[in-house]
Amino acid sequence: MRRIPTITKNLLIINILAFIAMYVLRSMPLGASGAIDLNDIFGLHFCLSPHFHLYQLFTYMFMHANIEHIFFNMFALWMFGCVVENVWGAKKFLFYYIICGVGAGLIQEIAQLGTFYMICNEQIENFSITQLLQVAHNSADVINQWTTVGASGAIYAILLAFGMIFPEERIFIFPLPIPIKAKWFVMIYAAIELFSALATTGDNVAHLAHLGGMIFGFFLIRHWQKHPTDGYGRSQGEVFFENLRNKWEQRSNKKANSNNYTSSNPDWDYNARKKAQQEEIDRILDKIRKSGYDSLTAEEKRKLFDQSNK
Repeated sequence: MRRIPTITKNLLIINILAFIAMYVLRSMPLGASGAIDLNDIFGLHFCLSPHFHLYQLFTYMFMHANIEHIFFNMFALWMFGCVVENVWGAKKFLFYYIICGVGAGLIQEIAQLGTFYMICNEQIENFSITQLLQVAHNSADVINQWTTVGASGAIYAILLAFGMIFPEERIFIFPLPIPIKAKWFVMIYAAIELFSALATTGDNVAHLAHLGGMIFGFFLIRHWQKHPTDGYGRSQGEVFFENLRNKWEQRSNKKANSNNYTSSNPDWDYNARKKAQQEEIDRILDKIRKSGYDSLTAEEKRKLFDQSNK
């Protein structure tokens, strides 16, 4: 079994511990106040509900409704999160996970606000938007039940990231008997969520939150692709090789100054070979920066390894 990278492992642990705590406290009566429902405290309430708090945009993604809910989310996190984190590095992966989870929550809030407005408009004669807060106050007992929990928004964003990083990678999906490319896998899931959201089947699944996570993930990845040197646009591996390149250039400059190639060293062939080696290393490091370490050929990896040991 492959080693689980740090952030993915910690996210798995936090989600599982939160679910256990929720399950235990919900089934344990605590005096006259009754049991404590962590999903009610940390789940994402409708923005017009008196139980809504801003911190819930972050905490809701660590809470889950039942064992099936957390199992499938954590299985997908382990399966795809390990790969994406190993490619991007811990900090970039965590930033992406949290931003997409919050983005999914915001999309869900917008969807609920639109649903609430349409319900009010259908049931209240001459309803205007200025009455929205008053109706929400009068309907507090109902809208307090509009609570969203689960890491699905962030998980769907990770599925998207995997599909965009490895679009041609083939994966199996039960019950299909043949593997399909990752890009088609992502498109199929997005289409299913979009259809489910439009169908309004009342299955208590936040389909628009799932799509919201993918939408935020798509624009974040596109931004990193267009601006590879901005913030989290570079992975830890890219930073390492960038530092290696800087050291190589500094060492080459020192040698050039000390040997004074143009006047003191008559061995022009030697100087030409050194210049060619430096240009080759520069080309390899540029290739890593643009396409990642795995894009190197075996010969390029050997040259880089040999140079780093000098």
